[in-house]
Amino acid sequence: MQNVLLIAIKAALKAGEEILNIYEDPTMDFQIERKADNSPLTIADKKAHETIFDLLSTTPYPILSEEGKSVDYDIRKSWDTLWIVDPLDGTKEFIKKNGEFTVNIALVHAGSPVLGVIYVPVKQDLYFGSQTLGAYKISNITSLNSTLTSIEKLIETSTKLPLAKNDNVYRVVASRSHLSPETETFIAEEKILHPQIELLSKGSSIKICLVAEGAADIYPRFAPTMEWDTAAGDAIARAAGMKVCQIDRTTPLRYNKENLLNPWFIVEKAL
Repeated sequence: MQNVLLIAIKAALKAGEEILNIYEDPTMDFQIERKADNSPLTIADKKAHETIFDLLSTTPYPILSEEGKSVDYDIRKSWDTLWIVDPLDGTKEFIKKNGEFTVNIALVHAGSPVLGVIYVPVKQDLYFGSQTLGAYKISNITSLNSTLTSIEKLIETSTKLPLAKNDNVYRVVASRSHLSPETETFIAEEKILHPQIELLSKGSSIKICLVAEGAADIYPRFAPTMEWDTAAGDAIARAAGMKVCQIDRTTPLRYNKENLLNPWFIVEKAL
């Protein structure tokens, strides 16, 4: 499993490099298209998908990617273990050029995420975790060099998550581009319970990473997301001792469902 995790990390870093080559080129046309649901698609999404697909294809597991071909559930339901990938999560943030986009790669087994990698290309932050290893963060990383040749060596240079909290401020993280009325109501209720409260607005799966890291206490999501938006963050959050559950706060999210749309969910520390 560690070798599989290393491949996923290589894929995320390489995809991040491809994305930044486009993002930072002032002459580059993002070639923005619109998908069937009117969400944007850029050349960076496509390049990242190709890079990840090539590397993950060296593993025994099939790949379900936001930018890949749609796979009928009659085929997918036989996939006990699979990759779930969002090559560029936060395309709207990418287009806005605010840096809040990620590469998401998760390995799912029997409907549960068991391994996750999230890379934030602009900040050069890498988050990774698994059920057996725990969750970690590495800053200022762009590639795996000659000294980072194994998961053990990566862990040696990483910070274990979550980090210790050093104040009493209750931090709620919410979507920068999709703050629904229901989420606003939830936040208002939290303000009654927590007099010292701070709202953080972020894009993409960075929101889940902030809870896993301990930089935020809770992330309520009462708006549509797809499985590839959350699978990697879910794996990392679980590995860090957090939970990603439906709004009953007890039922975990499930993956490789017939309908790939997630129910509303809350990310918070597990009791």
